[in-house]
Amino acid sequence: MKARKLTPMIWTDQLQETIDFYVDVLGFTLGDRNDKWGWAGLYLGEIDLMVARPNEHTPFEKPHFTGSFYFYIEDAESLWQELKVKAKVAYEIETFDWGMREFGLYDNNGYLLQFGQDMLEKSPNPA
Repeated sequence: MKARKLTPMIWTDQLQETIDFYVDVLGFTLGDRNDKWGWAGLYLGEIDLMVARPNEHTPFEKPHFTGSFYFYIEDAESLWQELKVKAKVAYEIETFDWGMREFGLYDNNGYLLQFGQDMLEKSPNPA
């Protein structure tokens, strides 16, 4: 297999609310959208995310995912200050032993979103 990229698709029964959360709270751009299919494509930098209503034949009571979506970011402190009042907090900002400064939030569906800045990453030397 030669893979090129991975684009998550999250299921929701609140399509518009989910689009609004990712666009208004996190700064994604709404790209493609098909209301007949109950589907939308969201974009932020190099991140692609699809949101969709589950198919009729798929049992779906509420969203569940046994992991999280992890965003590598550049300025954890500033983003934390901005987002902590806009979304439900899973855990507050902290620098962990492995060198990541991170925090966690829940989106409007309850999916866990983690945001981390590598504090051990070397800055490029000025020329």
